[in-house]
Parts: sequence; C-alpha cells; structure tokens
Amino acid sequence: INTIEKNRITTMHFVPSMLNMFLEYIERHDVLEQIRSLRQVFASGEALSIQAVENFNKLLSKTNDTKLINLYGPTEATVDVSYFDCFGDEFKVIPIGKPINNIELYIINKENTLQPIGVTGELCIGGDGLARGYLNRPELTDNKFVSNPFKPEERMYKTGDLTKWLPDGNIEFLGRIDNQVKIRGFRIELGEIESSLQKHKDIKEAVVVAREDNNDNKYLCGYITGYKELTTTQLRKYLGKELPDYMIPSYFIYLESMPLTPNGKIDKKALPKPDGSINTEVEYIAPRNKAEEKLVQIFKEILNIDVEIGIKENFFELGGHSLKATMLVSKIHKEFEVEIPLIEIFKTSTIENLSRLIKISEKSIYSGIKLVEKRECYKVSAAQKRIYVINQMDKETTVYNIPSVLKLKGKLDITSVENKFTELINRHESLRTSFTIVEDELVQIIKEESEVEFKIEYREANQEVQDIVKTFIRPFDLNKAPLLRVGLIKIKEDEHILITDMHHIISDGVSMGLVVEEFTKIYKGEKLEPLKIQYKDYAVWQNELFKSGKLENQEKYWLEIFKGEIPVLNMQTDYQRPAVRSNRGDSKNFIINEEITNKLSKIAKETGSTLYMILLSAINVLLGKYTGQEDIVIGSPIAGRRHNDLTNIVGMFVNTLAMRNYPKSDKGFREFLKEVRENSLKAYENQEMQFEELVDKLSVERDISRNPLFDVMFVLQNTGTSEKNLDLKDIEVSPCDIENEIAKFDITFTAVEIDRELSLNINYATSLYKENTIERLADHFTNVLEEISKSTDVKIKDINILSKQEKHQLLVEFNDTKVNYPKDKTIHQLFEEQAAKTPNNTAVVYEDESLTYKELNEKSNSLARVLRDKGVKCDTIVGIMLERSLEMIVGILGILKAGGAYLPIDPNYPVDRIEYMLEDSKSKVILTKNNIIENLNFEGEIVYLGEDKLYKEDSKNLEHINNPKDLAYIIFTSGSTGKPKGVMIEHYSVINRLD
Repeated sequence: INTIEKNRITTMHFVPSMLNMFLEYIERHDVLEQIRSLRQVFASGEALSIQAVENFNKLLSKTNDTKLINLYGPTEATVDVSYFDCFGDEFKVIPIGKPINNIELYIINKENTLQPIGVTGELCIGGDGLARGYLNRPELTDNKFVSNPFKPEERMYKTGDLTKWLPDGNIEFLGRIDNQVKIRGFRIELGEIESSLQKHKDIKEAVVVAREDNNDNKYLCGYITGYKELTTTQLRKYLGKELPDYMIPSYFIYLESMPLTPNGKIDKKALPKPDGSINTEVEYIAPRNKAEEKLVQIFKEILNIDVEIGIKENFFELGGHSLKATMLVSKIHKEFEVEIPLIEIFKTSTIENLSRLIKISEKSIYSGIKLVEKRECYKVSAAQKRIYVINQMDKETTVYNIPSVLKLKGKLDITSVENKFTELINRHESLRTSFTIVEDELVQIIKEESEVEFKIEYREANQEVQDIVKTFIRPFDLNKAPLLRVGLIKIKEDEHILITDMHHIISDGVSMGLVVEEFTKIYKGEKLEPLKIQYKDYAVWQNELFKSGKLENQEKYWLEIFKGEIPVLNMQTDYQRPAVRSNRGDSKNFIINEEITNKLSKIAKETGSTLYMILLSAINVLLGKYTGQEDIVIGSPIAGRRHNDLTNIVGMFVNTLAMRNYPKSDKGFREFLKEVRENSLKAYENQEMQFEELVDKLSVERDISRNPLFDVMFVLQNTGTSEKNLDLKDIEVSPCDIENEIAKFDITFTAVEIDRELSLNINYATSLYKENTIERLADHFTNVLEEISKSTDVKIKDINILSKQEKHQLLVEFNDTKVNYPKDKTIHQLFEEQAAKTPNNTAVVYEDESLTYKELNEKSNSLARVLRDKGVKCDTIVGIMLERSLEMIVGILGILKAGGAYLPIDPNYPVDRIEYMLEDSKSKVILTKNNIIENLNFEGEIVYLGEDKLYKEDSKNLEHINNPKDLAYIIFTSGSTGKPKGVMIEHYSVINRLD
C-alpha cells in the first residue's frame, strides 16, 4: 500500500493468492485514498476465484474505477497468451479469456483434432510468442513443442491444461490434466471442488488434494482458510447441494494461512496430512452394549480413523461414501449375521440406529407362464418393483407418466368413446391394477370390472392446447386404480384432441400403441381375440424364472461384462451436477436426410447389422469424441416380450440393457460396428436378467445425482402406432407432438424412421445442459453419421465432428489476433532508433539517479563490445547477477546488443544454487556489480559494473591502468598466479579505445 502511494503506481501484477491478501488488507483498513493511482491490476499464475473477482469489484472497481484483468500463459509461451476483463456484477465462472495479439489458441483431443465449443480438451498455443524449446533438453522440447496440425509450417506448444471454448470465444480453464484424479471409478477435477468451496461466504481460500490411506485407497482432503471455522457436517451439507457424494472430501483441515512457494503460489507439498480427527460437533456418547462397541470398531476400520466415535456420529459425516457403505453392509453381515439393505445405511447411518436394525432382506424368487388362481393380491414384476421404489422417492413426479395425444377430425360420439375405453379397461387387468405394501412386500391388487370408476375428462378449449395437456398430465396415486386417464378437448364442432395418460408401472411403449390400436378397432365395432393370459400371470412366471436358477448363465454373462472398474461418462456439463438428480428436461428434434439414411441402410445390409447397431456405434463415437473415453456404457430399452403369449398384453415389460462398448480411436468404424453387433446380439440373448438385479449384484455405488451404470440412453422407436392403424370410420386421426419437460436421463437419443428419413430427438436434463449445447451435439451427431456414410473404413480418430463453419470459427474467428509489428528489427535496434529521435529524454530512473536515451545507448554499446571480446555471440548465455539498478538495464541491453541472452540470477541465492544455474545453462560469462560471492566455483569470465570498494582496498591484487579520459579499467588477478579474474568498468563511454 505504501509503495503504491509513494510511487503513484498505476499497474500491478498479482498471483491470486497474494491478491487475496491484498484485498483482505484493504477490506480491514481504510486505505482507499492511498491507492487512488491504481488503475489496472493483472492476476495470473493460478486460477482466479469468483469470490476474489467479486471482492475486487466491490472494493476497487466501483469505488476506485480500477480494472481487474485475468491473464493466463506458461513461461514457454512468453508468459501471458490470453486475457479476460473481470468487470461485472455476477460471474458463474472466471474464464482465462481470449488470445492476445499474434497468438493462436487451440483446444484439441489426444488425436490432435479440434474440440468443439463446450468440449474439454488440452490447450495448445501457437503464434509469435512461443519459446524455441527447453534449453539442453531436446526430448522434452520434441514432446511439448510439436508441429502445428493447423499450420504445418509452424509449431505449437502443448500446455497440459484442460480447457474448453465458451460460445462467446472465451476459454474456461478446468485444471491440469495431471490434476485430475480417479477415485472409485469417477474422474474428478479437483478444481471443481475448490471452486464450490470458495463460493461459501465464510471461506477465503480452498485447496483440495487426493491422498492415500494406509491401504492405498484414495480419498479427498480439503484445506481451508476462512473468516469463520465451519464443521465437517456444515461443509459436507453445503457441498452436497452442488456436488455428488464422491466429490465431497473425507477430511477438512482449517489453516491460519495457506503455505506459499517463494513465487507466491500455494505450496501443496507443504499441506499437512489429516491426523484422523474430524470436527462434526456431535455430542460424544460412548457405546452402551456389545453391538454398538462392534459397530464403533467397524466404523474405525472402514473409515481408517483412530479417534473416539460416539453412537450419535453419522457414517457419512465421518468421511464415509457409497462404496464404503457397501463395505459396511458386508462387515455387518459378517459380524452380526444380519444383511441390511444398502438403502437402510443411508437412512440410518448412526451407530445408535444401526444397532437396532436386525433384519435379513429376502430375495424374491419364483417360477413359469400359466394362469394364476384368483387371489386378493399378486406378486409384482421386477420392473414394477423398480418403478414403484423410484415413484415413492417423489410421489409428485410425472417422470413415469406415458402420455399420448391424437387429433380427431370429424363427427365424434363422445359417449361411445367413453364406453369403448371402459371395454378396454375391462379387457386388460393392468388397467384395473393398483399397488400397495402388504406385510413389507409390494403387491398388485386387481379390481373387478364393476369396481372401476372411469370417466373421460371432457372440456372445451378456451386456452392453448399445450397448456391443457400440461395440466392433464399430473401425478398418479399408485394405490388407486385405474392408473389411466383419458381426456377429450373440443376445439371445434368437428375437431377434438384425445389425450391418454398411463403410468409406466402398468404400461410401456408397446402397450400405448396397443391401447390406441385396440380402441380404434372397438370403436369401429370389430371383435378382438380373447386374451390367453394377463400381466399378473407374467409377473408370477417371471418370479418363478428367477427362482428356478435358469438365469444363472445370464447373470454370469452380465457380471463378466462389468467386471473390473465400471466407467463413468465424463461429459462436460454447462451447470454443476446437482447433488440430487433433477427430472426437469427439454428436447431438440432434428432430421437425418434421405440420402444419409439410405446409405446407413445400405451399410446395415452389407455388414449384417441393423440400423439400431449403426446408430448405437455412432453415439459411442460421438461420446468418445466429447469425453476422450474409450470405454462407454449406454443404456438401451428392450421390449421384453419374447414369449408369444405376451404380444397383446398391456403391461410393463421393458427391461434396460447396459450396452458396454469400446470405441478406441485407432479402430476402423467397420471393425467397431462388428464389435457392437456381436455385443448387441449377446445382450439380446441375455435380456431376462433385470437391470436392477444387475445393479444390485455389481454393488454399484448409488449416487442420487445420476443413474446407475449409465447417463445416456438410446432408443430406436419402432413401437409407435402408424397412422394407417388410426382409422375411426369417418374420423381423420393424426398424432400430435407434445412438449416434453421431463428428462429421465442426462441425455436420451431417440430415433424413428419416417418417410425414408431418420427423425431424431435428443431429450436432455436442463439442470445440466443449455439449449445451444444440445444443438451443437445434434449437429456433431449428424456430422458423425455423414462421415461414416461416406466410408465405413474410416478410423474413429479421423471421424470429424466439426462442420466447416465451426472449424472456421475455432481457427479463424476466435483467433483473429493478427497485428503487424516490425519483424526485421531487433528490440535493441528499435531502442537505438528511439535514442536517435529523443537522445536527451529520460530513458530510465532509479531512486534519485537517471539516464537519458543517449547515455543508456552509449553505456550499453560499450558493455556490448567488452562482452564480444569475452566471446559473447549469438545464443551465448550471460549470467546477470544484479540488484534493481540502472546497471541492470545497461546490462540487459548490453547483453542483447552483443548477441547473447541474459540469465537473471538473484545475488541472494545460495552459492550451490548459483553454480547449478551457471552449469546447467553452460554460461561462461557473469555480469555483476560489487557483490560477487568470493568462493563461487566458476571458471568463466566475470564482468563487474560500477565502483567496487572491496576490491580497490585489496590493492595487491589490482593492476591499475589509467588514461587521459580518467577511465579505470581494472584487471583483477587471482593472487600470485596473475590469472585474470574479471573486469570492472567504471566509465563506459571510451571502452572502445582500449586494447
């Protein structure tokens, strides 16, 4: 603060850690008047936090009109290569900005191809600012300074930093490639956790590191400085609002201040290891019985902590996570011979509550398809059980509603419509089914035909049809049948909208088509074949199948497919993943034209594959391009109606197949398609193994922020009712599109063939993605299909997902930085031109001394001649060991004029450090002043600038040479040997006259 005031400083450059201290000091002291001169502040060297920017703008931008600029750049690219003006009120991220003049920035994948906007990749730097390489390290130079694939005649530097383009041409920094850690199968960017912590008003700085416990298990540890100490419970709860469980550190350590390296960056190596203590602020109550004592030991063993644990302590607040919870289930089973469901660990996660749970969970097993005798209630299918559990988590959700909307033109008999739907309800028991818990078991109850109350909801349109549809689609109460609603909206006298809505627990896509088809037949007076069985019979058959052991081979198949580490798709999102998954969604529709569709169909015939397999392969390629991953799991529904008796049954038969494939970049697409085909066929053969059963068998970590096993679903729709089936005598029937604001998965690709074209829809979670991101995803998928339609022999790494327009944007528009500077002159030549123009103007000032341009030019010329005499030439390294002074500027210019390069050496460095620098750089000349270290082991030349009293007093080692111009040119000799030790120049102007 004093320096700014004294010297009227206008510009400062901070490392963010130091900037935080500066801002904190300003906030605590009334010093704004002292720093009125400050006009701009640069920050670089570390990621700049949102909180630092907000504090700066509050303290300085609004009161002092001072600008904050975030800079980015490595030393290898002449330090700074991008800039971002941090002026504004609200930031969700602080970018590193856009490229500076004459710099080009590229974000690439491991195949050196451009990454699209919003997709993570490695930042590479091209243009005029690059260094030549690493001194005396050719291998490292070849590895990092590579040929520029976008300008083959030039080079680019690979930074090792993860970044992504933002739509406005700024770049977001995501961390170091080597700062990514993998914990329990999840790839984690530590900077994301740090960023979330730093948003808390009571946290000043936050650092997260990955450590290993005594069993080589990785865990996260957070280090915090702040205005107020928060408990582990508070911090975990706070992070849980934004981050999934696996990203929440096991330990939090408060520090008075972060340890810093000499250049002001946070020194992660100096951060202390956790001592095992955890501040949860829970009252300590000792175990009261043997069960609680055993549980305390189990907690300590699993959590790897050696502190007193009370019975009120929460397993997860002590550092537990989902994977450790599965270990806890196993340990409890072994110690107590009691099997507690994993979900109960999340509900009752204290020792006190766990000790009360002594309950063995039973597996449901049953046998084959035949009519079941009449009962009060019936077993449910595996799919119904799964949907019921999910529905109970949020009873107000409509995520499992299946609506259908049809437009009817012509004279309609409303009473007849209601009667025909009643007939359908009487025909299909599923439409008369409700669900309840009996003796701790989920069952289905089927009402008699006479017990069902059904009425069509009729209204006339006095508002937008879409608004009416939205109000019609509402939650079902699974305890009340029927789980079917029908609505009729009168638009005109001869025009109606027919809406049907069923809950997924009693229906699926095929069932929806079946209901519409059978309704049209009944409405026209046609007789339907009687049903041989009902859904309840299937449910009993399925349960018996599980019990019989006939699915053992299928279970083995799926467990083999998912042995080892299960990949988690690392798609970059626009928003931080919420701690609890949101079902809010939207959709993007697009068309694959007839030409490409025909080519894809031809490929299917040539390769013996199907359109489904080709599209699944293409989605794998697309996701591989987006994530850099070569092991990808995509969910895919399967109809589940392999038995002939199930063809005309309304019910929930759909199972989900987790399709695991390996889109490795060096494979040809044809080779990869063959693999996908084989994997798909095997998956179909093993489709009876229910998805939920597989998840349970794999002990998959349950993360309520995402779906188990996969985040992306692919559906090829061929279950819809075609318009030729929608025939109601004299009534014209056509389907209506409805807005879908639900997303069951992060992303769902749905494809359907319509009129020789492929109609595609991408449904996405709006809590994760912006609309323009999904629009780009759709364009990139179209590009993938176009590329493979041209040639299936193309290597996956060579499939280009960018359009020409996007390529131009990334290479040209975002890198439009060309500015012409004189390239035929060196910097010291430009300086000499300035000296000739303004010889008597002041060039440099230090304290009460100054030099004009003429004086500085002459002194540096004189020094340059001496250095040339000492052997300095092009590419010679000259050590310059000077404090801040006029001589330092003379020295720098003199070295450059001699053709050399200067190596700055701090005179206060230890001798061994200086000797290492000189040896490593192969420097043979040092330029210094009066403070050369006497015992320095250096065989080269030492040139002294200025007066040196120490050596003048040691006259026996001096030989004085005088001349008429009062020049003192002094040769220092080394004792009796007379070997020259160095030269001291007191006056520079006539050095050229000396021999």
